[in-house]
Order: sequence, then structure tokens, then C-alpha cells
Amino acid sequence: MEMHQLRYLAAVVDEGTFTAAAARLHVSQSGVSTQVAKLERELGQQLLERSGRRVRLTAAGEAVLPLAREALEALAGIEYTAAEFAQAVRGRVRLGMIRGCSIPGFLDAVADFGRAHPGVDLSLHEDDSQALRGQVLARSIDLALFAFPGRGGQAGQAGQAAEPELDVTVVIDEPIALAVPEGHRLDRDSVRLADVRAEAERVLCLPHGTGIRAAYERSCLQVGIEARVDIDASAPQTLLGLVKRGAGVAVLSPSSAGGVEGLRTVPVTDAATHACLGLAIRSDQRSPAARLLLAGLAASLA
Repeated sequence: MEMHQLRYLAAVVDEGTFTAAAARLHVSQSGVSTQVAKLERELGQQLLERSGRRVRLTAAGEAVLPLAREALEALAGIEYTAAEFAQAVRGRVRLGMIRGCSIPGFLDAVADFGRAHPGVDLSLHEDDSQALRGQVLARSIDLALFAFPGRGGQAGQAGQAAEPELDVTVVIDEPIALAVPEGHRLDRDSVRLADVRAEAERVLCLPHGTGIRAAYERSCLQVGIEARVDIDASAPQTLLGLVKRGAGVAVLSPSSAGGVEGLRTVPVTDAATHACLGLAIRSDQRSPAARLLLAGLAASLA
């Protein structure tokens, strides 16, 4: 059974004759007749009464025709949806990202999307996380990678990060950690926030509006100590460079603190609030291009 056979059957019933159906479909009359007959052989049932000037449905035809029309409507829906996507990927997507974002999975997904959909005008906008969330809500950008504090673990994170109008996909969920020079007095298997305070260390962190800063401040509040920050900078690489030069210890996530020669990443065991990254998009965002980019980012960052 093929879709064009169902289309021919419906046309013959609608027009009343094979000749009129062929004219509507812009095919030969013999082609329509042959394909309907082939459909009948495949189903093992006669669908049309061919006596008289107009064809009529048999009892089997009466039962089959509504199902044939449903199948044709479903096919039209598939074609319409595909056409929507084809049109959208020639459109525009405005993607927000946290300042200084250099996460390989994020960069990979953006580059892959650009290669796969060269007709899309993709623009990137940097800002702090609070501003990005507001811009998605205000529709000034289509979706964003932003940071926020969470309780730890995937469950419940999106609810903490989102307004009802937002869908948030959590892609990174990490406890905070310290970046310290090798051999430093806090170069241990683990530390507590109180240890940092007791050693009177100068604390370096990302600025207000970032998920790591919020996670650090909330964790300090939960254990009853002051969340002191002596130096803040918008890029983890800047903080790590300062730590390497003896300016203090940096509060970061393990993924952003690691991999620097001469530095160690030390877990903070009593930091109950985690630093999370999520992808935010409006719940009513209908742009197929934006949704395609969201899926690519989520898969790459997961």
C-alpha cells in the first residue's frame, strides 16, 4: 500500500469518476484506475462499484475511506511541520551566554549548529546570569545558558531556576571548590568554609549575578559565616592566573578550576548549595530553529 493509492481513491470518490479524478490530480485516467485496482488487490477487497456513470463505494470502501483520509491528513501534517522547520532554519536565533563562556561542549554545539544550518542568522549575547534570564522572559533573546545556585542533584533544580514562563534544562550541577597553589596550607584532600575563614585567606570569586558567587554566598549563610570576597573577576581564567601569582584562593566549580599547572582543586565539604548551569527558553517559544539549537546544546553539555 502506498500513499498515492489512498490519494487516488479519495479523489475518485470526491469527483465521482476516474476521469475527473485524473484531471484533478494531473495524471492519466489509466494511471488512477490501475493504482486503485492495485490497492484493492493488496487489501483483498473491492472498494468501488464501477457500474453506471459514477463510481460508488462498496461496504468495504465505506469502512476504508475514513481511515484513508486520516492517513492523508497525517501525511499533510508531517509535510507542514517539515516545511515549518525548513523555513525557520533560514531565520534568526539570539543565544545568550554567561560572560567569558569557554565550555567546550557549548562551543562545539554552537559551531555544529552553524555548520548544519548555514541559513540561520545566529547571534551571541554575553551578560550575567540574572540579566540573561530576564532577557529570555522579555523575548529580547530566544534562549540562554545561565548559572544559578541549586541544592545539589538534578531533582528540583529547574524549579529553583525558573519562572512559570520558562523551561529550564539543567546541564551542569557541581559543588563549589577551591583553587589553591600546590603546597599551599589549604592544599588538602578537602576543606570547610570555616577553614578558609580561619586561615584568613584572601578570597577570589566571580562577580554578583553568577551562579558560583550565589552558591558560595548561600553556602556561607547556611553554615553561619560571612561570605567575604576580596577580589572578583568575570572570567575563571583571570582568577586562576591571580591564584597562581599568590593573590589568594579562588572559589570556583571543579570543572572551571581544574587543569592548570601548579594549582590544585580542593573540594569544599560543607558547601550545601551547588553551582548549576541551565539552558532557559520560554515555554511558549515556537521557533523550530531555537528548539533545534536548544536540543543540540543540551545533548552536547549533558
